[in-house]
Amino acid sequence: MTNMTPASPTPASKPKPRPRPQVMKLTEAAAQRIAELTKRADSEIVGLRVGIKNGGCAGQSYTVEYAHDIRPTDEVVEDKGVKILVDPKAVLFLLGTEMDYKVDTLSAQFIFNNPNQTGVCGCGESVQLTPAKVDG
Repeated sequence: MTNMTPASPTPASKPKPRPRPQVMKLTEAAAQRIAELTKRADSEIVGLRVGIKNGGCAGQSYTVEYAHDIRPTDEVVEDKGVKILVDPKAVLFLLGTEMDYKVDTLSAQFIFNNPNQTGVCGCGESVQLTPAKVDG
């Protein structure tokens, strides 16, 4: 007697998903400063959380705060031995951004070199951002 069962279809191989682009990258100066802040924090932190908020002359401003835990929706960026967590609402606005740390005579601050930034207020405290255009 012959086997009359039809051959099961061979599953089509799924195309490999495109690697997700890293949302942000850090300069050496920014990575060193984040490492210093992580070591000096009063309580244990996993890194810095970066985001944006509405407000200011130009409409938005960057936020940087200690991250005590990793939220399920955080975009985790590990670069140069440190970790930053990007707020999911900020991902499209920060895509392609380089985070730097600058020290000059009167100030020391994180600087965001953001290709999605379309404007900045005169005092430099707020920015105007457009979401990144993501290919297909």
